[in-house]
Amino acid sequence: MKKHMLMLAAAGSLLACVGAQAQTKTLTVGGYGGSFETLMKDLIIPQFEKTHDVKIQFVAGNSTENLARLQAQKGNQELDVVILDDGPMYQADALGFCAPLDKDVASDDVYDLAKIGPNSIGIGFVATGFTYNADWFKEKGWEPPSSWKDLEDPKFEQILSVPPISNTYGLHTLVMMARLNGGGEKDIDPGFTAMADDVAPNVLVFEPSSGKMSELFQSKEIALSIWGSGRTKSLADTGFPAKFAYPKEGAVALMLAACPVVESDAPQAAQDFIKYLLDPEIQVKLGDAMGSGPVNKTAKLPPELAETLPYGPEKISQLVTVDWDTINPNRQEWTQRWAREVER
Repeated sequence: MKKHMLMLAAAGSLLACVGAQAQTKTLTVGGYGGSFETLMKDLIIPQFEKTHDVKIQFVAGNSTENLARLQAQKGNQELDVVILDDGPMYQADALGFCAPLDKDVASDDVYDLAKIGPNSIGIGFVATGFTYNADWFKEKGWEPPSSWKDLEDPKFEQILSVPPISNTYGLHTLVMMARLNGGGEKDIDPGFTAMADDVAPNVLVFEPSSGKMSELFQSKEIALSIWGSGRTKSLADTGFPAKFAYPKEGAVALMLAACPVVESDAPQAAQDFIKYLLDPEIQVKLGDAMGSGPVNKTAKLPPELAETLPYGPEKISQLVTVDWDTINPNRQEWTQRWAREVER
């Protein structure tokens, strides 16, 4: 009898141990570093851990790094959720790294533009358009930039910066210049011609680094750049007179996107975390820290944020998208061509 009681006690201890382990399931999330990582660890992750009995391990890296991580760990994924820019997200999905989203994740409250596909979804809108030094423009008596064609204006000679094609902002510029000159993603030649002949002479430097771009503005080496609405907000938050302008032909949507990773050992927690990122309260926090406009229509931004970010039906309807299914297979070739023709 005593032996039987000991066995029951041991079994109970084992079950308690298993139960404790189940409560402390680890969810590994890959996402951007810097201010995004700080936001996640300080304001977003703790609340989710508390309400979902899960421990989140955050792996910081830019979109290229986390896409490479998925490729390197194929068949034995470390990540359960990955957050990438929309271009690399299309690649991740095409390569089979994204698992199907639960049907209730992309609710009617989410803008259709953010519904990338059955396996991934946008969690924030950034607009690619003009960042400019408002004081410099005022002193010169210049109107704010209003068209992608303004990149060709001789008055911006050597005071303009455009990121290279390896950066999404530079890629967006190439596509829009192609579209404005009779081409597009499937006929990119007019874009290269315009960039090489008409835009490049105005460019001081094709700068990929956001930190160095900020320095170029602050040292008054440039007055204008193609950049993101979020980056513009971050620069303006330092007290610099940076303003963002939407081109009349449309600012390009650059989405922060998330997907559950295939073969996750915490599949339901992964789905729940993505759904949590779409919660109106969390969407506002993302907007404040990352300068991304909410993809959830019910999120309410304070006036100062609403003014600067892609927010609300009118601004969202003015965003244009690019054809990543055409771009991604050609991107390596275009990158080599850019080096030969545009940054020569």
